[in-house]
Amino acid sequence: MQRLKTRPQFQATMAGETVARTAHFALHRLVLGASECAPASERPGAQALFSGPDIWLGAMVPKRWARRAVTRNAIKRQIYGVAAALEPTLPPAAHVVRLRATFDRKQFVSASSDPLKQAVRAELQQLFERALGARKPASAPGAA
Repeated sequence: MQRLKTRPQFQATMAGETVARTAHFALHRLVLGASECAPASERPGAQALFSGPDIWLGAMVPKRWARRAVTRNAIKRQIYGVAAALEPTLPPAAHVVRLRATFDRKQFVSASSDPLKQAVRAELQQLFERALGARKPASAPGAA
């Protein structure tokens, strides 16, 4: 799994479809086709955003929704941890997990507590399950 690093990579992925949402997160996916993965020499005037049809992941945790840096970093670590555990099931595409709402500071008083990490992890697993459930596999051969 490779990480998204540049602004154009994030922008291109965010322009793709939103495949799943939960109360706090949204998952955006850009299926990598020939135009995104082609080397720069094959696409004159354009810089290659993605080096190949691999699984790419980015985490977007705006300061608007997580004011403390400790909280933002803890959420990003949970995003990358859950995605790494589910890597074999993810399709080769660029993914961005975006925090879209704040976690209640009255319920999670500490900036980086175990209950907060567990809540984030549980919701991220639900997010990825919804995304993977959206792309139903073809029915088995011979099934009626």
